[in-house]
Amino acid sequence: MELDFTKDDLPLMANTNHMLVKHYVLDLDVDFKNQVTEGKIVLFFEADSMCRRGGTEQMEEACRSWSDEACQVQAPETGSVPVSNASDCSSESGCNDFAVCGKGENDTSDKNGSHGNREQASGISSSKNCCDIEIHGSEDFSLVLDCCDLSVLKVEEVDVSLVPGIEKFTSAARLTDASKDTGEFRNQIVHELVTLPADRWKEQLHYYKRCSQAPACGELLFVTGSWSLEIRKAGVQLPKDFPRALRIWYKTKPGGRSLSWTTDQNDRPCVYTAGSLLNNRALFPCQEPPVAMSTWQATVRAEACFVVLTSGENTAEPTESEEGALNWFYYVTMPVPASTFTIAVGCWAEVKRKNYATDIQRNDGIFPLFSKADVRLSDQACDHVPYPCRFQDPAATSQVVIPHRIFAPPCLQKSCEEILLQLIPQCLSAAYALLGTHPFSRLDVLIVPSNFSSLGMARYTYFSSFHICPLLSTLIVLFTSVAIVLMYQCPVQESTV
Repeated sequence: MELDFTKDDLPLMANTNHMLVKHYVLDLDVDFKNQVTEGKIVLFFEADSMCRRGGTEQMEEACRSWSDEACQVQAPETGSVPVSNASDCSSESGCNDFAVCGKGENDTSDKNGSHGNREQASGISSSKNCCDIEIHGSEDFSLVLDCCDLSVLKVEEVDVSLVPGIEKFTSAARLTDASKDTGEFRNQIVHELVTLPADRWKEQLHYYKRCSQAPACGELLFVTGSWSLEIRKAGVQLPKDFPRALRIWYKTKPGGRSLSWTTDQNDRPCVYTAGSLLNNRALFPCQEPPVAMSTWQATVRAEACFVVLTSGENTAEPTESEEGALNWFYYVTMPVPASTFTIAVGCWAEVKRKNYATDIQRNDGIFPLFSKADVRLSDQACDHVPYPCRFQDPAATSQVVIPHRIFAPPCLQKSCEEILLQLIPQCLSAAYALLGTHPFSRLDVLIVPSNFSSLGMARYTYFSSFHICPLLSTLIVLFTSVAIVLMYQCPVQESTV
């Protein structure tokens, strides 16, 4: 299915009515030689509440409604390889009537029998829908994720019950009931983990990471289409019984439209999310509908000469891996859309202030008509899903200028020292005076090559604490969380929008 982005909407394929991703754990290696990122992502799900409680008839009626919705979605055409004989796919290799694979030069199954990317080997075409009994051969539930331009290598269920200490998330009574079914037991553990109170976010992040490293307890059937990834577990017909922790092994493609592989102003390789119309679908499988809000954590490995920046809340301290590369770990505790995840990897250098005694103080004269008090700070809790909210933190509400860093290629460091180091605190101070509390605890600003689509990141500014600045020959466009600053170099003029 080819889209005209000037006319067509981006298709939303994920079936979020029954299962929502609550947390992503990414573990990726950046390969500049082949211009791909490769690794795995673990997704933690929460089933719809109607599928988890209520009587049997109500539960089955709610959970079976997925099939009606699925019948309305046409499976995209994913390949033109003829399937001569379905019996060529044996149960030993994991292939069956759900993911029909043909033998020959386009067969992408690995030696261990794991399904490869089905763009070239799928038996599903646009003339068949996902409820066609001839293709699926059953009424098993299919989890659908949004993705594009990805090579999915393997999908497996994660056995979170093997993580030491994880049993404390399940009460004794429920543990006894759930132990009758190991699948239900694992799902109950994930449910308790994703519903932990906001004030236990550190503990939650810790166990998310440990669970993501747990062994697999079985591979799942999957098929990739032009715009989606369908996952199925044989014999599971209701969403409430579907695994809640999945690990997907995959790699991006050099032509994937979520990443821009290019060179910086010093002619050194770099890559970054470029605000693609595909969002992050060509970076990792995800749920794109607006209802899908989740937290994430990411470990990204790159050669020691590279710096990895993301839209995480923390300031990453790189650690050396066994192979000599550096590991960079970031996370967010605020549930956000998957499209707001940003990453940039390059030979950037941090532009540091030489004299910290000149820090910008509060600029009281910019917006004299506005109250400095944050109207959102009150005894009443904010009207959003629970997370560690800065608007209820007195220390955060009085923070005029949040910690910030500037990264740039070496050839632009002097310009950044002379201009941006003085400008950004003024922008943050003006933003605080106008809008109150900064929603994020820190800000990273990155100068990227002039081939960056300058307004492509505009949609990220409301959510992200990491912002990309395209430095042109005469114009700097700076995206902060609340303001856009245009600054001309000759002569220097400043204006805040």
